Amino acid sequence: MKKKVLSVLLAGIMAFAMAACGSSGSGSSASSDSSGSDSSSSSSGDTIVIGSITPNTGGFATAGLACVNGMDLAVEEINAAGGINGKQVEMKHMDDQMDSTECLNAFNSLVADGVSCIVGSLASSNTSAITDAANEEETVLITPASTADSITTEDDYVFRACYADSFQGAIAAAYAKQQGYTDVGVVYCAADTYSKGLYDSFKTACEKYGINIAAEESVATMDVQDYTNQFTSMVNAGVEFVYAPFYYDSVGPYVIPQARAAGYTGIIMGEDGYDGTQGYVAEGTDLSVYNNVLWTNHFDPSGTEGKVPAFTKAYQDKFGEDPISYAALGYDCIYMLKQAMEKAGSEEASAVRDALADTSEVYDCVTGKFSLDETGTPVKGAVIIEFYADGDKISTKLKDTVDELPDS
Repeated sequence: MKKKVLSVLLAGIMAFAMAACGSSGSGSSASSDSSGSDSSSSSSGDTIVIGSITPNTGGFATAGLACVNGMDLAVEEINAAGGINGKQVEMKHMDDQMDSTECLNAFNSLVADGVSCIVGSLASSNTSAITDAANEEETVLITPASTADSITTEDDYVFRACYADSFQGAIAAAYAKQQGYTDVGVVYCAADTYSKGLYDSFKTACEKYGINIAAEESVATMDVQDYTNQFTSMVNAGVEFVYAPFYYDSVGPYVIPQARAAGYTGIIMGEDGYDGTQGYVAEGTDLSVYNNVLWTNHFDPSGTEGKVPAFTKAYQDKFGEDPISYAALGYDCIYMLKQAMEKAGSEEASAVRDALADTSEVYDCVTGKFSLDETGTPVKGAVIIEFYADGDKISTKLKDTVDELPDS
C-alpha cells in the first residue's frame, strides 16, 4: 500500500543520510535474530517472524534485555511444541536505546523487512513515538510495559500486555487510604509521559478517596541525580507517605538514599518502574534505607498460582536469575500473539488485529488471566511488592494483591 511504501522510502533516506554523515554502527538500532538465521527475512511459508523493539543498551537495558529474554523463552517453548499454525517462529530484536527517534527508526526498519507484528517498546515515551505509524502501516503493535493511558485507543492496531496508569496510580492512592493516610506527598517528573501520567492518576484518585496532597514537588527530567530538596519539602510538610514514580536507575542510587538522608523516614511508594532497583544500589549504601519502600507490579516471581511457578523456574533454568516483570510481560506478549494468530488462522496483520480486538477472548498469562477491553488494555489486577534489607542484599516480598479498586 502507498503508506507502507512511503515508510520504507523514509527509512532508506534516513539510512543514506546517516551513512553520508559518517555515522558509526554504534549509533544505530541494533538487531539480532534469535534463531541465528538471516535476520533480514520476513515471514515466509514455513516461518513467522515477529519483531521487537526494546532498550537493550543504556540505562534502561536491564528492562530491555529481560524483556528480550522473556520473548526468547516463549519462542523456544512454542517452537518445541510445534510452532504457530504449524510454522516455526523467529524473533528479530531491535534496540531503541531508550530514545524515541531510534524507536521510530527501528519500527521503520522492521516494516521495511516485511514484519507485520511487533512487540514494543517499553517506555511510554518511546512507544508513543510509533503508535501512529503502527496504525498508518496497519502493523500490529503490542507493548509489554507502556502504561500511559494514551498508548492504546479504541479500534486500532495497538495493544498491550500491561495495565494502564489510570489503574496503577490509583492503586497507590487506594493503598494510602487503606492505611489511614489523609495527607500525602508526591515527587515526580513533570516532563516525562510515564511519571506525569502516574502523577495525574494518583492525584485524581486522591481526590476520589478524600486524600490531601500536602506537598508536591517535581523535577525537570528523568536524568536528575539530586532529590534532596524535593524530599526536604516532604519532611517540612510532615507527610509520612510519598508517591514517587520513577525508574529503577534513579530510584536505586538516588531517590531512596537521598530521601532518607534528607530525614524522610515514611513510606515511599512507586510503580512497576521500581522493578530492577536491586541492581542499582550504590556500593556501601546502608540497605536499611530501602525498608518501607513499596511499589505496584505486574506479578510476584515467588508466586505459587497460575503460570507463575513454571515460568519462574524455566526462566531461572535458562538465564540463571529470577525474572523481573519486563521478562514476564515480554513472554506474555508472545503467547498473546500466538493465541491471536491461531484464533485468526493467519499471521496477516489485519486478521491478528481483529483477533486481539475481540474483548471476549481470554488470555491465561503469567501476569494474570484477563481479556482486553475496547482499547486493547488488559482488565486485570496487580500486586504490591515491598523491598526489605536482607543481610547484604535487598529482597522483595508480596505485600498485597489488588484485583479491583475500591469505590471510595
